[in-house]
Amino acid sequence: MAFLSDEIRARIQAYIPRYPNKQAVTLPALHIVHDELRCVPNEAIREIADLLDLAPSEVRDTMTFYQFFRESDNKLGKTRLWVCRTLACNLRGADDLLEHCSHKLGVPVGGTTTDGKITLEFAECIGACEGAPAVLVNDEHVMNVTNDKMDELIEKLRSA
Repeated sequence: MAFLSDEIRARIQAYIPRYPNKQAVTLPALHIVHDELRCVPNEAIREIADLLDLAPSEVRDTMTFYQFFRESDNKLGKTRLWVCRTLACNLRGADDLLEHCSHKLGVPVGGTTTDGKITLEFAECIGACEGAPAVLVNDEHVMNVTNDKMDELIEKLRSA
């Protein structure tokens, strides 16, 4: 019995004609599964490998190399909140902002709130230096973030 839904399998297969070989679809496939399930379970790794004619170890190698993907024992929350720590953001208080977030959410960096709504992480760069300090809420930039602005953002994310 298949672990991945027919829709996820179809989305992965739709990438195959776009690339020179099936192995090149590994990263898009991992993103599709991760976005949908908030993690990449072992069963999904095996099915991605089958779809792409790869060994499961090849898929796992790609998954662990990027350190972006979560395994099923460390699932992402509904929202992934990244605090940028690159030089521009750091000079404008990113480390203090990250500590403030950790305290406000009651989780360490890398942790997920007990209600499963927010996972707090840091990023080395989110490409928003002009708005330092900046954060990324899933795929959306929020710039010029102060502790007060972060408090408002966290309350909004908690109520969503």
